[in-house]
Amino acid sequence: MTGSLMSRHHRSGLPELMAWLGAGFPDVPVVWGPRDTHVIPIEVTDGDGQYVLRAELPGVDPEKDIRITAEGDTLTVRAEHSESTDDKRHSEFRYGSFERSVRLPFPVPEDGVSAEYRDGILTVTVPRAAEEEQAVRTVPVRRTA
Repeated sequence: MTGSLMSRHHRSGLPELMAWLGAGFPDVPVVWGPRDTHVIPIEVTDGDGQYVLRAELPGVDPEKDIRITAEGDTLTVRAEHSESTDDKRHSEFRYGSFERSVRLPFPVPEDGVSAEYRDGILTVTVPRAAEEEQAVRTVPVRRTA
């Protein structure tokens, strides 16, 4: 086989493997979604009293196609990208369902969470509650029979 013919039939699975492994965010516990959804590429920062999740979601309508939910300490972003009906000669765009869940190091508060969409990037900002000062407590020990 020639090199060009072989490369056409044998491509690297590295991009798919990296997406499957969470795209290199070992410090961010990820909860995987259903198998028939695409993984949303994310970027996470934690500082200045807030947790910021940025998600790459080009080509979606934020008012109709994006849904963000919070349950306990888990933030989930879901999106739907519908394929256009234009006749295409070639396309590498991804269509269908997209999902990504991230477990935060604290419960998602009821108030103050905001989301903005600009230039194909969704930015979700979650305020970090002021950490309560941990008082030393004594836990009593009981004798059992």
